[in-house]
Amino acid sequence: RKSKITASRKLLLKSLMLAKAKEEWEQEIVDKQSEKERYLAERITPLHTSGLSLSQLQDLCRELHEKVEIVDEERYDIEAKCNHNTREIKDLKIKVLDLRGKFKRPPLRRVRVSADAMLRALLGSKHKVSMDLRANLKSVKKEDTEKERPVEVGDWRKNVEAMSGMEGRKKMFDAAKSPTGQ
Repeated sequence: RKSKITASRKLLLKSLMLAKAKEEWEQEIVDKQSEKERYLAERITPLHTSGLSLSQLQDLCRELHEKVEIVDEERYDIEAKCNHNTREIKDLKIKVLDLRGKFKRPPLRRVRVSADAMLRALLGSKHKVSMDLRANLKSVKKEDTEKERPVEVGDWRKNVEAMSGMEGRKKMFDAAKSPTGQ
């Protein structure tokens, strides 16, 4: 099967696709940067430290320090939860692998149960009639099967003549063969 697009056309399309992908990637980076700046502008108020006295600067530092501690505690809690979940996932994976590898099917044993016991198990106390399931089975004697097979070893040519069913044609063939043979 021949391609409908030439190699030069494929190369041109490929380069155009790569150029478009590069433009979109650069635009995505710019969008992320602007989103980050917008979020930080909302969350962080600009500090006005000019014209403040020493005690006011100390109070401002204490407030900022408290905010940093709160954020640091949240970060630590989130990190601890993440580590705990990672450990739990790892342990569950190990348990799954252990269950797959170590579990072996036990060998099944044949259990002999009589018909009465089987009916008692299935029907419970309702079962009162005993059944003999083997009573209606046909009995086969080994001696009868051996007598039916006659073991006779004889001349195989006689057997072929008897089985052929074309004795007349065979005689004609033999007759035609004998004068030419003399």
